[in-house]
Formats: sequence, C-alpha cells, structure tokens
Amino acid sequence: MKRTDWAPVIIIFISLVVDLLGFTVILPLLPSMLEYYGSNDESGLYNATLSSVNGFRVLIGAPDMERLNIVLFGGLIGSLYSVLQFFSLPIIGTASDVFGRKPMLLITTLGVASSYVLWSVSYSFPVFILARVVAGLSKGIVSLSIALVTDSTTSDDRPKAMGIIAVAFSVGYIFGPLIGAYFSTFARSEVASGAPAFSVFQYPALFSCVTSVLVFLLIGFFLKETLPPIKRAKSLGSGLSDALSLVNPLSLFRYTAIKKISNTDIVNLRWMSFSYFLYLMLFSGLEQTLTFLLYQRFQYTRMEQGKMFMMVGLVMAMVQGGYMRRRPAGTEKRTALTGMAVILPGMLLIGWSSTHLMLYSGLLLYSFGAGTVVACFSTMASRFGESDEKGKILGIFRSIGALSRAFGPFLACTLYWSYGPCICYMVGGLAIVVPMVILAKVRVAQIKVE
Repeated sequence: MKRTDWAPVIIIFISLVVDLLGFTVILPLLPSMLEYYGSNDESGLYNATLSSVNGFRVLIGAPDMERLNIVLFGGLIGSLYSVLQFFSLPIIGTASDVFGRKPMLLITTLGVASSYVLWSVSYSFPVFILARVVAGLSKGIVSLSIALVTDSTTSDDRPKAMGIIAVAFSVGYIFGPLIGAYFSTFARSEVASGAPAFSVFQYPALFSCVTSVLVFLLIGFFLKETLPPIKRAKSLGSGLSDALSLVNPLSLFRYTAIKKISNTDIVNLRWMSFSYFLYLMLFSGLEQTLTFLLYQRFQYTRMEQGKMFMMVGLVMAMVQGGYMRRRPAGTEKRTALTGMAVILPGMLLIGWSSTHLMLYSGLLLYSFGAGTVVACFSTMASRFGESDEKGKILGIFRSIGALSRAFGPFLACTLYWSYGPCICYMVGGLAIVVPMVILAKVRVAQIKVE
C-alpha cells in the first residue's frame, strides 16, 4: 500500500516560500517604477498604455487621481500576466506528465530567473513588459507543486499536504511585500541622495533573481522525482489537434485534451472548474477594489494598507496551518462551500463598512474563506484522472483560475466606479451563491485506496 512521502512536500514548501518572496517583492515598488517609466518614456509605449488605461477610467467613471490610476495600471499588467499563465500552464503540466515534475520545475525556475535578470536591466518600459511576459510564460511552480504533492501523498494525507502548500502562499505574501516595502523606502532615500532613479530598482530585481537561484539549487540537489518513468505519459500528444486543445480556451474549459477519464468524471470536472472560475473571478475583483475602498473611505496610506494585508495573510496562515490540516479527507467540497458561505457576509460587511470594526469583521471572514476555498478546489481537482495526466489536468485547472484573475478585477472595477462600493460588494457577495450552487451539484471523484 502506498505511503505518503513527506520529504518532497517539505522541499517544495521551502521552495515555494523562497519563490514567492521573490515574486511578491515587486508589489510595493510598482507605483514608483511606473512613475519612473512615465518620466523616461522614449519608446512611447508607456504613454500609449496609459492612454488606454485612462480611456477605461473615463468609461467606468473613476476619478482622475494619480494613486488610483496606478492601481488600474498595475491591474492591467497583472491581467497580462494572468492571460499568459492561462496559455502556458496546460503545456507545462502536460510536459511534466511526460518528462517528470523535477525537470519541468528546473526549466520553469530558470525561465523565472531570466525574467528577473531582464527586470534588473529594464531601463525602458518595453523591457519591463518583456520581463513580465517571460515571467508569465515561465511561472509553473504552483501547478507543478500541486501535481508533485498529488504524486507523493495518499488520498488521506493529501488535504494536509495541500494545506501546507497553502501556508507557503500566506508566508510568501506576508513577508515578500514587506521586503519590497523596505526596498521602496531605500529607493526613496537613494534617489534623494542623488542616485540614478532606476539603479535603486536593480536591488530588488537582483534579490528576486537570487531567490530563483536558491529555488533552482533546492530542487536540483534535494528534490527527488515523484513521477516514476513507468507512470509517465508516453508522448506530449498525437499531433496538432492535441496541441491546439492546450491553448484553445473552449477546449480547455471542456478538458478535451484529457483522454483517460470517465464520462461522469469529465462532466463533474468541467462543472467544478466552472464553479472555480466564477468564484475566483468574484474573489479577485474584491482584492482589486479593496485598495480603492481603503483609500477612498478610510484614507489608508500604503503602509496602513500593507499592515492590513499582513493581518489578512496571518489569519490565512493560521486557518491553513490549523483548521485545514485537521479536516479529514473527503470533506473538501463541504469545506469549500463553507468558505464561500463565510465570504458572502464578509463582502457585505466590507462594502457597507462605516467603522473599522465593520471593516475588520468583514476582513476576518474574507480571510477565512481565502484560506480554505482554493486549497479545497485544488485537492478536489487532484482526484480526477490517471497519474500520467495529473499534470495536464492540474495545469488546465490552474490556467482557468488565471483567466478568471485576468477578467475579475476589470469587471469589479467597472461595477465599483459605476455604482459605488456598496452595490459592488453586495452584487459580488450575493453572486457567490452561483458557484456555490454549481459546486453543490458536483460529484467529486471518489477517494481511491492507494
């Protein structure tokens, strides 16, 4: 009988934490970097992009304020990254089914490292965008980690392992932006002392590059392959039709590239993915507009917002490291439904908050849901299909989530500035019922005896 091998899970946990520290360090720096590119736009690409952002701002009725414009601009760059992830993750996952998890982790880590090298020399906006494109196409560590955990664990232990992976996210998103904030403070003092404006951004870029090198060494020297050759797929596909099914949005949602799965399971996997898409679209919209609400209603500074997001991350880490790890196998669907049900009143409280008590009460509910739902969806998705198609299934599943993150923020921003935060959060909260109803009717694949 198969036993859980915790060694790969521990190595991938450490690798994810280090990787996410480098990935999230840019977040507090983005406003300053965009200001730099705005004043050094020899190519004209920055102003052309800004014109499009301003057109969208006028369309939705958002005020012309520098701080809010930067949030919208950052959202556009984030959407570009998510769209690229939508196309690249299924291919990365499929390749891992053929060549193994470890080789693809090493290749994608090198790709991410090269994006940080480009960032370190991105004196112009086009080079910075190129760096983000390379990062979007290369970032496969999360979906590959989920596949690796699936390979290494029994069905009984898999929810605990997924909880550990979720904790890595929380830790990375707590401390990465704090490191970025330090670099941001350092950058301002360096510029004030006469240093070239862009040179100060090279330090965080090099820091991120070092984190990727560390991840590469951790994986290369300490991680053992979890998908033995006997369980791998024989080839990447049977030709052009299979290749197109990995980049065609309609084919991805229908999972036409998956061959070894029953008709019942494929139908349930499709509906579960649709529920995940709708949920994450609503959730990512809340994430984007929360910055507007905190600034507009409570006049939060960037530091105050950073402290608030740190609190959210700490609550998520406690939920994932405590509550989630104690949930028995087979209860993921019920736990995901509970998480979504808790987010619903959380959205309403945040949207209608007039005091800090209401705001933080809503944020606590939001944090609980954020710490449970995605991890449960990932665990449920890992139950579908055979071992030689797990990477492909999880890659497609993660790519669907990336697409929802590309559209969610812009839909939420449109609702927020057209009808106000109260209506936006009320509609978003009540709309959570739709993915809940869909998920409630899904029959999750049965736990197999391993």
